[in-house]
Amino acid sequence: MRKKMNNSLINYLVNDYFTFVRDPDNISKLKEIRKKLSNIENIKTGSSEYEVIRETTLFRLLHYKPLKQQTFKYPLLIVYALINKSYILDLQNDKSWIRNLLEQGINVYLIDWKPPSKLDKYITVDDYVNLFIYECVEYIKNIENIDQISLQGYCMGGTMSLMYTSLYQKNIKNLVTIAPIVDAEKDKSVIKNMAEHMDIDKVLSYHENFPYELLYLVYASLKPFKQGVNKYYNLFKNFEDESFVQNFLRIEKWLYDTPPIAGETFRQWVKDIYQQNLFAKNKMIVGENKINLSNIKVPVLNVVAEFDHLVTSDSSSSLNNLISSQDKSLMKFPTGHVGLIASNFSQKNVLPKIGKWIQTH
Repeated sequence: MRKKMNNSLINYLVNDYFTFVRDPDNISKLKEIRKKLSNIENIKTGSSEYEVIRETTLFRLLHYKPLKQQTFKYPLLIVYALINKSYILDLQNDKSWIRNLLEQGINVYLIDWKPPSKLDKYITVDDYVNLFIYECVEYIKNIENIDQISLQGYCMGGTMSLMYTSLYQKNIKNLVTIAPIVDAEKDKSVIKNMAEHMDIDKVLSYHENFPYELLYLVYASLKPFKQGVNKYYNLFKNFEDESFVQNFLRIEKWLYDTPPIAGETFRQWVKDIYQQNLFAKNKMIVGENKINLSNIKVPVLNVVAEFDHLVTSDSSSSLNNLISSQDKSLMKFPTGHVGLIASNFSQKNVLPKIGKWIQTH
């Protein structure tokens, strides 16, 4: 199907170009597409109601309004990644990770990270784990009058959730990791290859924080054809489908909405995780503590995307061999990094299984 579509595109661009540009309907459609893309900042995202219960210069702690009677005793805190924005988890009603969990009766909180300013360039992984995540967990425990919570982390947020759990697992009832970055030696992604050969010290000598422009260029280079001509060709072909167009625009907005990453945080992430693989070797130092994954004994569900081009599935799957939990599960799904959390496939196949696991643990 993909090969057929790509060949069709090539023929469309080469053989039928002059026919295309002479068609007034095509020209009109292209103008409408350009108009919609130029107004992409006005596209609304998010469908679930929430209350901001804690806010600092670097994060907001959100509590979502329940949609049904809560059937799970322990509240769930979601730790999002430091890359892109967390509204991908609540993109629209029919593709909302948050809404699906709420409909299953789960009490949902979310750490919504704010972009760091130039003054935040010295913020470290230690700050994110031992200060920010720690503070949010304690805040929720006090609000809910409970001694443990359920923790869930996505991508970098999954890795940081593992760091937190290894240090403070008395606060954690169970842990769900979604495509976490774990074993860099088994990561064959373009991102890992770039990070492995990056002179991060030189980059940060020119920038206080790792700039969002470089992050977006990295993403665009992963699948240049799919993220370039091909996706706009699909938009053109499906322009009469309003649902397709609105979903496309929301995803496109999210892709461009890339914040910088605090300089010292990114420096340690590149050196310790991607270049030296210290996290998987239980040698990574966060603050005054050495992170040891074998300390983790709480129930763990590790969710992996088989076609993940940002974090190779083998890198994430390695987690199950590194923790000491007797109750640990690995779920693999035939989708990609974003498809795992924001797609029809996720709604129908991924989230029901995660919700059931949370409820039974």
